Amino acid sequence: MKALIVEDEQSIAKLIGVNLKAIGIDYDMANTGNDAINAIENNQYDLFVLDRMLPDLSGVQICQYIRNTKKLKSVGILFVTALTSSESIIEGLDAGADDYITKPFDIGILKARVSSLKRRVEGHRDSSPINNKNSYNHMGIKVDVDGVKTLIDDKEIKLTVSEFKILCVLISSPGKVFTRKQIVDLIKGENIYVTDRTVDTHVFALRKKLGSKSKVVETVRGIGYRVKSEE
Repeated sequence: MKALIVEDEQSIAKLIGVNLKAIGIDYDMANTGNDAINAIENNQYDLFVLDRMLPDLSGVQICQYIRNTKKLKSVGILFVTALTSSESIIEGLDAGADDYITKPFDIGILKARVSSLKRRVEGHRDSSPINNKNSYNHMGIKVDVDGVKTLIDDKEIKLTVSEFKILCVLISSPGKVFTRKQIVDLIKGENIYVTDRTVDTHVFALRKKLGSKSKVVETVRGIGYRVKSEE
């Protein structure tokens, strides 16, 4: 597995590189957005670690470029940046990033997040999580996508279409944060009536129906929601 680190501060780029190497990931480095695009066009990468603030293009622009490039459909993208506001984090995730770490960062957290992303990429996660698998079994929650069934400790519960679709999105990638906009974009379709403003209401109802497993669905304050990773 190989990563491209896009970071204009050499000391930070080298620090990230050393720690990627420690978990078995080779890497190249790019100091600018244009250097990154040139590297992407001439090499094959599985993971991208992006800074937001670069001398030319922004990290968000590079992220969007990656997501719009067909051969990079299933790669992982992690932002490591000094921009810490909720708005900046949401913008990065909405652009297509899988995860977001703010500077200064803890080395242990960096390794854990990259390792998690590495597992997702190795599992060839599809860009549309709902269609990626026919079933999920996570922390006592079983979801039969084709049969449109949800079981808690092997007992079926009844969910609305919107609640079921939201659960499918979240449980498809445990630990991954989905913004409200991402959730809406991923579940929109016939008989689905969800907007950014109503996602919270549907998640509240979903949690209530999950009962003893309600805490598996976590709120990431100011950002969105995720399903808890295995402890």
